[in-house]
Amino acid sequence: MAIVIIRTLIVYFALVLFMRLMGKRQLGELELPELAVAVLIADLAAHPLQDIGIPLMNGLLPVIVLFCCEVLIAGATMKSSRLRSLLYGRPAFLIKKGVIDQREMRRSRFTLDELTEELRGNGITDIAQVEYAVLETNGVLNTLLFPEFRAPSARDLGLHPEGGGYTVVLIDDGRVLEQNLRYMGRDRRWLERELARRGARGAEDVYLLALDESGKVYYAAMEAKSQ
Repeated sequence: MAIVIIRTLIVYFALVLFMRLMGKRQLGELELPELAVAVLIADLAAHPLQDIGIPLMNGLLPVIVLFCCEVLIAGATMKSSRLRSLLYGRPAFLIKKGVIDQREMRRSRFTLDELTEELRGNGITDIAQVEYAVLETNGVLNTLLFPEFRAPSARDLGLHPEGGGYTVVLIDDGRVLEQNLRYMGRDRRWLERELARRGARGAEDVYLLALDESGKVYYAAMEAKSQ
């Protein structure tokens, strides 16, 4: 039993490391070659867990080879647009200037039901409002509405709001993130003053405290835990 647990932990952490090195992506955002590698890695890693008689390296070695191939291919596609088009394909314009491209729909094997479903997922119920609909290489459908149907921006309304900049979390669930505190040019004394101003005795009383580049603080107190 102990051997099974140890082997499982080793394979688990190895897979997490490899997937982390491949980049932070959700499963739905993977390109086809990346998805193929992910499926193969999961299948190969399962063999030494199902059969203790199989040496652990027999399962990890193919995973390492696949990982190296993926890294090499990713590097090559970054330098060669032709290779990237060959492996990953090109975005497909399913709707162009308000007209559905039926040839592109057939080539992408995308049905009208799928198109309207994706549009509804983007909050669009009237297909006549869509100027462009692009099926990306990872399967995501991005849309652009005609100008008269787009939400007005602050510039369109003649407003000039001040940008708050990037927001950084300084306290996360009662824990002070020292690195973020230094990044924002603040110290513990500043933090203690902000907490005292809000009636908090310490970081343990704070669920979230965040600061943006304009100096605006977002604060959420820790709720009392139910007994």
